[in-house]
Amino acid sequence: MKPLVLVVEDEIALVTLLRYNLEKEGYRVIEANDGEEAMTIIDESRPDLVLLDWMLPVMSGIEVCRQVRRKPALRDLPILMVTARGEESDKVRGLNTGADDYITKPFSMPELLARVRAMLRRSQPVQVGKGTLTFLDVVLDLSAHRVTRAGRYIHLGPTEFRLLQFFMEHPGMVFSREELLNAVWGPDIYVEPRTVDVHIRRLRKVLNTVGDLDIIRTVRAAGYALDADPRLSMEAEADSDSATDHTAIDHTATDHTVGDLSQGAA
Repeated sequence: MKPLVLVVEDEIALVTLLRYNLEKEGYRVIEANDGEEAMTIIDESRPDLVLLDWMLPVMSGIEVCRQVRRKPALRDLPILMVTARGEESDKVRGLNTGADDYITKPFSMPELLARVRAMLRRSQPVQVGKGTLTFLDVVLDLSAHRVTRAGRYIHLGPTEFRLLQFFMEHPGMVFSREELLNAVWGPDIYVEPRTVDVHIRRLRKVLNTVGDLDIIRTVRAAGYALDADPRLSMEAEADSDSATDHTAIDHTATDHTVGDLSQGAA
């Protein structure tokens, strides 16, 4: 059956444009013009993907996103936020609330369709029979699409699952934001590098409870790695600080980059 896309938008002309292009791509389309109607349709029709405007009557898109993520049965529902709010703080807020991707108006229709294709592709169930990946007390079951830590079930969204899978397939290796974007999101779609930081924070939050070792290492100005030795993280940060102190070329730009990555991964 063709994927069902819910368009949540109060601008009728834009709804018509989105419906035309999505149906032309072969998707089934339903629509909602306010947040409350969107929640009703999501509960009743269970779409495969939601295109969600931020500024909606009755209930905002942010609140819709928040309510969707509170429901266990809907936590894996792909949500692409489509909005005129283009400030970085707005994008980070949208992603932190539970959106999987974010595109600002006015947007390119081919880009939006590419994002829809990529999100639907990532949300497809992993094929059965691929076995398990293990790192310390973390077990990722590819067949059941299930993650446990020390026997405790860990609920992950589709993006966090793919991110953890990639790390567990390459333990100890440091990957930049760009490398993670290409590996997890795919090279055929543009996603802002800061999106990686948001999903790393989500992954850390669900993996780590009180007393758990943080196995995701931040390497300043370099990227992230799956690592069992927390001392390496501290050593890498100290080396990076030392190198920055002795570099005569563009101290300001270096400090800004280091600060961004450190703050994004915090």
